[in-house]
Amino acid sequence: MCGIVGYIGPRQAYPIIITGLKRQEYRGYDSTGIALINPTLKVYKKKGKVAELESAILGEDVKGNIGIGHTRWATHGEPSDRNAHPHVSASGKLAIIHNGIIENYAQLKTELLKKGYQFNSDTDTEVLLNFIEEIKNNTNCSLEEAVRIALKRVSGAYVILLLDQDHPDTIVAARKGSPLVIGIGKGEHFLGSDATPMLEYTKEVVYVNDYEVAIIKADELILKNLGNERQTPYITKLDMELAAIEKGGYDHFMLKEIFEQPQTIYDCLRGRLDAEAGTITMSGIQKYADQIKNANRIVMVACGTSWHAGLVAEYIFEELTRISVEVEYASEFRYRNPVINKGDVIIAISQSGETADTLVAIENAKAKGAIILGVVNVVGSSIARVSDAGAYTHAGPEIGVASTKAFTAQLAVLTMIALKIGYEKGTIDRDRYLRLLQELDAVPGKVAEVLQSHERIKEIAEKYKDAKDCLYLGRGYNFPVALEGALKLKEISYIHAEGYPAAEMKHGPIALVEETLPVIFVATKDSYHEKVVSNMQEIKARKGKIIAVINESDQLSPTLANDVILVPEADEIIAPMISVIPMQLLAYYIGVAKGYDVDKPRNLAKSVTVE
Repeated sequence: MCGIVGYIGPRQAYPIIITGLKRQEYRGYDSTGIALINPTLKVYKKKGKVAELESAILGEDVKGNIGIGHTRWATHGEPSDRNAHPHVSASGKLAIIHNGIIENYAQLKTELLKKGYQFNSDTDTEVLLNFIEEIKNNTNCSLEEAVRIALKRVSGAYVILLLDQDHPDTIVAARKGSPLVIGIGKGEHFLGSDATPMLEYTKEVVYVNDYEVAIIKADELILKNLGNERQTPYITKLDMELAAIEKGGYDHFMLKEIFEQPQTIYDCLRGRLDAEAGTITMSGIQKYADQIKNANRIVMVACGTSWHAGLVAEYIFEELTRISVEVEYASEFRYRNPVINKGDVIIAISQSGETADTLVAIENAKAKGAIILGVVNVVGSSIARVSDAGAYTHAGPEIGVASTKAFTAQLAVLTMIALKIGYEKGTIDRDRYLRLLQELDAVPGKVAEVLQSHERIKEIAEKYKDAKDCLYLGRGYNFPVALEGALKLKEISYIHAEGYPAAEMKHGPIALVEETLPVIFVATKDSYHEKVVSNMQEIKARKGKIIAVINESDQLSPTLANDVILVPEADEIIAPMISVIPMQLLAYYIGVAKGYDVDKPRNLAKSVTVE
C-alpha cells in the first residue's frame, strides 16, 4: 500500500519524484503529494491521482534538490486534500510521508492533545510526526535521534521519510514492516517503496531492514539500528530494465502482463527445467529437499491470488509427494495460534514479497522451528530474506493491481518443486515424471495459443458486461481456477462473482440461477469431466447462461453452453496454468467495456503492506 519516493542530490527533485509517483501509483491512488525544500519547506498535495496533482501545481515554483513524495491508499481518514501526505508538523518545519499503520496512534494523540497540539487531518501519520517533533523540542536532540526515540514507543508498521527545513541537506528515513529501497548514485540518492523510481539513474540499491534508520545526504548514506549502532549497507545490483515497467504499446498494464505470460512462464522454467534430460535444478530447494521429503505436513500461507495458487498447489503436492498439505489465509494463520511443529514446512507465496500478514505469519512459524520456503517475485524482498530458502518466480514487475502473470509463475514454481520432491521421494514413477516435465515445458506455447483467442473472449465480455452477478464453477484442479476467475471479475469490473466447486452448486448457489445469470464453467478434460457436464445440464435446465472453458475434443459441452472458449489439452496437474488465461482476459475485457480503469480498480492497491 502507499507509494513513497524521495530524492537528494544535484538534480531537480520534482521531476524525479513525480515520475516515481506515477510508477508507484499501483500502490495507492486516492491522493498524492510532494514536499520540497528551497530554501523553505513547501508542500503540495491533492485528493486524486498523480496527474491531478500535476495539473493543480502547474506554474508553481517547484524547484529544489531535495524532496519527498507520496501516493496514498487510505487507512486512517477518508481520501481528501487534508488527509493527503506529506503532513507538516506544528512548527511548520518538518514534513513526513508514511506507508503503514501506527496502531497506538490514538494513545499518542491523546497525550499530544493534552499538551496543546492541534491536528489538521484524521491520520495516524500526523500524530507520529508531531510526536517526533515534541521529542525533538523537549530533548533538544537531532531529528535522527528524535525518530529513534519515537519509534521505540510506536507499535505498527511503517516506512517514513522526513524533511527538516533547518537541515535541507538530509532526509531521515526508517522502516519496519513496509519496504524501503535506497538507490545509490554518484553524489545523489533515490528512495522508493520499490526500485521503479530509480531505474534510469542507478542499478545499485540498498534494501533497508526492519528497525533501521537511514540518514541520507547527497553523498552519504548512514544506516543505524534503533540502538544507534551503525549498520553496513548491503548493495544489491538491480536486474530490471526500464522497458519492464512501461506499457509497451498496450492499452493497460494488465493486458500487457496477461500477454507476457508465455515469456514469463518460460523465464520461470528456464535454467531449472530440462525436459529432455529429465531434470529439475532448483538450488534453493535442493538444500532442504530431505527435510521436505520427510515432512509430516506442508502449510502454504498466502493472500488473495497467491492463496488461489496455493490451493492448486495443494492438489499438486498431495498427488505427487503424498505429503499432507494445508493452505491458510495468512491473515488468519498469524492470529489463530496454529499448531506448528519443528520440521513442518511453511511455503510463503507472495508476488511482492512484502505482504504484511504473510510476513508476520512466517516469522511466527520460523520461531517455532518450521522450515520456511519463499515463493516470491521480487528479489531482495522481506519474505525472501526471512525465508530459509525458496525460489523466485522471475515474472518481472507486475504493475497492474489485479495479479495475472504472478499467478501462473507461482504455479510453475510450485509444480516444479512438487515434481522434484515427488520424484526424489519415489512417490511418482519415472514415466509419469518425464511426461509431466514435457507437459510443463509445453505450457508457454499453449498459453500463447489461448491468447490468440482474445478477440473471441472480448466478444463474450461485451455480451455479459451488464450482468449483476456471476457464478464460476470447477472441480478438482479447476476449482481454484474458478475462485481466481471470480476474484478477477470482482476486482476489475465490480460485478459480484462467486467461485464454487461445481458439486457444491446444489447446496445453495443454484438458487441464484435465472435467465440473466452467467455461469462460467472451467471444464477442461480431467477425471471429473463427466460430473461437470452433468452440472452444466442442471444449469441449462434452469435457463442460466453457460460460458464453458473446454478442450477442443469435448463434443458434449458445446451443445449445452451459450458460449465456448477453447484451450489446449494438458494433464490436469498442468491445466490450471492454461485455463486461467481466459478468466483473466474475460475480466479485463468486461472491465474495459464498462469504462473502468482496470489498472487501478477502486479501493484496491498492490502490495498489501498493512493488515
